Amino acid sequence: MTARAPLVIGHRGAPGYRPEHSRSAYRLAFAMGVDAVEPDVVVSADGVLVVRHENEISETTDVADRPDFADRRTTKTVDGQRLTGWFTEDFTWEELSTLRCRERLPALRPDSAAFDDSEPILRLRDVLDLVRQAAPAATRPLGVVVEIKHPTYFTARGWDVAALVRGDLEAAEWVDDPPGPLVIESFEQSVLDALEGVPATRVYLLEADGAAADLVARRGADAPSYTAQLHPAGLDELAGAVHGISVPKRRLLAPSPGEPRDLVADAHARGLLVYTWTCRPENAFLLRPFRTAGGPAAHGDVVGEWTRLRELGVDGVFVDHPDLGVRVFRDGPGPAPAG
Repeated sequence: MTARAPLVIGHRGAPGYRPEHSRSAYRLAFAMGVDAVEPDVVVSADGVLVVRHENEISETTDVADRPDFADRRTTKTVDGQRLTGWFTEDFTWEELSTLRCRERLPALRPDSAAFDDSEPILRLRDVLDLVRQAAPAATRPLGVVVEIKHPTYFTARGWDVAALVRGDLEAAEWVDDPPGPLVIESFEQSVLDALEGVPATRVYLLEADGAAADLVARRGADAPSYTAQLHPAGLDELAGAVHGISVPKRRLLAPSPGEPRDLVADAHARGLLVYTWTCRPENAFLLRPFRTAGGPAAHGDVVGEWTRLRELGVDGVFVDHPDLGVRVFRDGPGPAPAG
């Protein structure tokens, strides 16, 4: 029996073709037929939800080339990781709006890097508006998957991140009149709990290793690992608290010793949706059995790898190349897409 097609989510838009989180990346994802797009949100100095993969922005903007911002370079520890660069929380939105998007993986995606410095970065409100504007022309309901980054970190700096998200959703009329699916996700369950009243699918992200920052902040060394939360007892606790989980594709296709072997079935048995990330066609990101000749940037056997994910019955997939994602996950297996 053929598995039902999962929700195809444009991961940060269409970053296989345009710098991630740029206006053109989102518009291209809409044109390629996604079910939803995924903006990551972090916080500015004046409490604006900014759409960036991380709050450290030297890899995805031109901030390092701006002499007027040279003195903002600093070192911080974010969720236990020591980072040096420029951070959104040290800039007002007015300042951030002068920055331009850049391709995060220029060596692998030079065609996308050709669009560097041509577009400003966006706020969550901008992306919500883009989705609403595109929805009437879409052939299916067009939704948004909001990923909240580092909520415990930002809470420690005085921001109620859940309130900021709720405020933007309400202002954009995504609470009372959404044009399509609304999903809110985070690597920290506490912020999802704080948004329980919002009519959205709440999805808990689980990393390949480590433990959730909110649990570490509360319980220290006693915090359960992400892996422990994916075993039956952990899934029992998540069932009813969230609507679904989202995991790296390796956990589903090639689980390590000590990881659950039938995660999709175990989660579905408890009423939990299962999303997976990130489906990218380049050899650099494919599991070893699906890599082909041509080097890290060449497209490998995406049909082989992604068909296995579809056959597992996942409910949502995050893709960098929406056209390839739609072709494999929605249209079903066929000849390998050109790349």
